[in-house]
Amino acid sequence: MVVYSRPADEPKRFVDVRRIFGRRGRVLGGIALCVLSVAACALVGRRLTHTSWPLQGAHVPLIFAAAGAYLASFGFRGVGWHHLFPMRQRPSRARCVAACGAAAASGTVLPFRLDYVVKISTLRRLGGVRVGFGTIALSIMLLGLVDAVAMLPLAVSALATSNALVRAPLIVVVVFCALCLGVLAIGKRTTRLPLIGRSLRLEALAGRLAEDARFSRSTLTACAFLCGCWTSRALGSTLLLSALGVSFSPTLALVVLCMSAAASILPFTAGGAVAAIGASAGVLVLLGVPHETAVNFSLASSLLLTTAALTAGAFGATASLMVTFGARRIAAPSAA
Repeated sequence: MVVYSRPADEPKRFVDVRRIFGRRGRVLGGIALCVLSVAACALVGRRLTHTSWPLQGAHVPLIFAAAGAYLASFGFRGVGWHHLFPMRQRPSRARCVAACGAAAASGTVLPFRLDYVVKISTLRRLGGVRVGFGTIALSIMLLGLVDAVAMLPLAVSALATSNALVRAPLIVVVVFCALCLGVLAIGKRTTRLPLIGRSLRLEALAGRLAEDARFSRSTLTACAFLCGCWTSRALGSTLLLSALGVSFSPTLALVVLCMSAAASILPFTAGGAVAAIGASAGVLVLLGVPHETAVNFSLASSLLLTTAALTAGAFGATASLMVTFGARRIAAPSAA
């Protein structure tokens, strides 16, 4: 009788295949959720307005220009985040762009800022330099500080040119951005503040963050890229408003951008994009834009931002995987 003996590597291959299919399932599930959110935007727009979808009757060249500006903003954001990591644990630019795109796309439907989980897991799963969880968490906190500082000039411009209806919430945005600027300015002296010194955990966290939360070459470089991110986002909103028939108004786009960004950082909202849709539509109505145009702009901007985030995530992941496979092919002959 012939007894079949299973090769030693067969269970290993089975586990690897199962892991691959598990990863593909999660990726396909995320894409399906984003597609459902886009379809929901179209259905909501059809329900609230007399148009079949938000971009009906819009100027097509301006729509493509706005989509390109939104896509560029994710590139600027990913590269800016790349410069906030320590030199020895700095992931590639492609990995950072992929993580930013995946987090932004998942933030459309995920509640309670769970897009941060997507950002961390995407960055760690892609090949390249190994980055610890603590390093990623600190870089995200530093990204929030530098992001607010980069937004400060736009927020001040929006406050100076807006009317009294939206001035109060814009003052809150400017004050928050100024406080973040103050944290970067005082650097390690943050741990000496009385409020932080009352808690040992808060003091330890502030001490770790203060090591990098200061004006340095990498921080200033990241701030420049994040300024490009917000400028591209404002340009995209201006072009989209013009595509929908609203007169060219950078001030209007700045106010909407600042209010949407402020609403998206609330930790108890159903999703960053959901809060941004409501905030931008409400601000536009307060500023005199017809409600149908305001709703169409809010849904169209969410649609274009989600599409741009998916495109940036796919491009960054593909570039990162190509670099990783190329490095493995180069290292294989030398190891042999």
